[in-house]
Amino acid sequence: MCMISFFFWLALAIIIYSYIGYGIIIWVYLKVKALFTRPKPVIRKDLYEPEVSLIIATFNEEKVIQKKIENTLQLNYPAEKLKIIFAADGSTDNTVDIIRGYPGIQLLFKPGREGKVAAINRAMLKVTTPYVIFCDANTYLNSNCIREIVKHYTNPEIGAVAGEKKIIDSAENSSTAGAGEGLYWKYESFLKNLDSRFHTVVGAAGELFSIRTSLFEPVANNILLDDFMISMQICRKGYRVMYEPAAFATEAPSSSMKEEQKRKIRISAGGFQSVFLLKDLLNIFRYGKLSFLYISHRVLRWTLCPILLLFIFGANFYLWNKHIHPAYTIIFILQVLFYTAATAGWLLSLRNIKLQLFYPIYYFVFMNIALGIGFFRFVSKKQTVLWEKARRKE
Repeated sequence: MCMISFFFWLALAIIIYSYIGYGIIIWVYLKVKALFTRPKPVIRKDLYEPEVSLIIATFNEEKVIQKKIENTLQLNYPAEKLKIIFAADGSTDNTVDIIRGYPGIQLLFKPGREGKVAAINRAMLKVTTPYVIFCDANTYLNSNCIREIVKHYTNPEIGAVAGEKKIIDSAENSSTAGAGEGLYWKYESFLKNLDSRFHTVVGAAGELFSIRTSLFEPVANNILLDDFMISMQICRKGYRVMYEPAAFATEAPSSSMKEEQKRKIRISAGGFQSVFLLKDLLNIFRYGKLSFLYISHRVLRWTLCPILLLFIFGANFYLWNKHIHPAYTIIFILQVLFYTAATAGWLLSLRNIKLQLFYPIYYFVFMNIALGIGFFRFVSKKQTVLWEKARRKE
């Protein structure tokens, strides 16, 4: 009985720490540190204009590719210093023909489709600039994003820069998937900002991130989360990944929760793959702050939390049934209400109805279910790099 109680409270503490606690610890640390640190003199970095390559890996994006190209050509950066590369390997629609209509853009195309990672590895062989920026074909960048990114490279400690991802929130794009996804990314952006100020971002998002070209290491073609692995390899080398919210990529939300589920399961499978490949980063005595952030922000959520949520409910039911302490009754009632709200959010999502009270809870449970499915996809080797894209709102 005592053992069950002990592990119940331990599991609950890990869940709270992973999702809320570690962020609070860093926030308090930064506030206290600011009290004893003199502000550094402001140095203008906005005039730093090195040559930059922008790589966009794309596959069958004829519906959005022209808008993407126009958005890229309108970026506020000297045209002679910006090399634009589209890798459209395997595309069978009009994507390649549309790109060919813009002579200032370098097109890389081969008929066979080997996945995004292979396209990026091939594109990097063509890069001659000191910095490279990656973004997706279905995201649109703010005009000053390149300037906001490259200014960080005046600091030799910075090996990569992660931009912010924003979900388009409008009446036309309103959906339960969009509401949940948008809320999740606002929360993630807040944590990335804290991570960056504390030490480093642990994993950049492929919608928009940049690296020093000299630090790039080709990743295996079977890697599911290329953006995460590329940026974490740079952290491994002792460099920091800076977060820059003033450089952002916007994209439409998934068209439905079913489409969002496909995306989340692929990311979840990639998360387990990454934890396995980056197991040396679990050594906090070797990597210090990096390991602390990596374990707190990524590993616990990807591996333990989905299992612990099930354990907490089962153990709580057992302890409540034994009438050990009123606290277990209160917590069990709260859990029942929580999962009832998640179920209500799911039922409403089937009708594409979002209710502020329910959809954040539903999305939380939905993400953890996707992690469970992603784990089985990973161990059964059923998740391929040639994944089917989740349809987005148009």
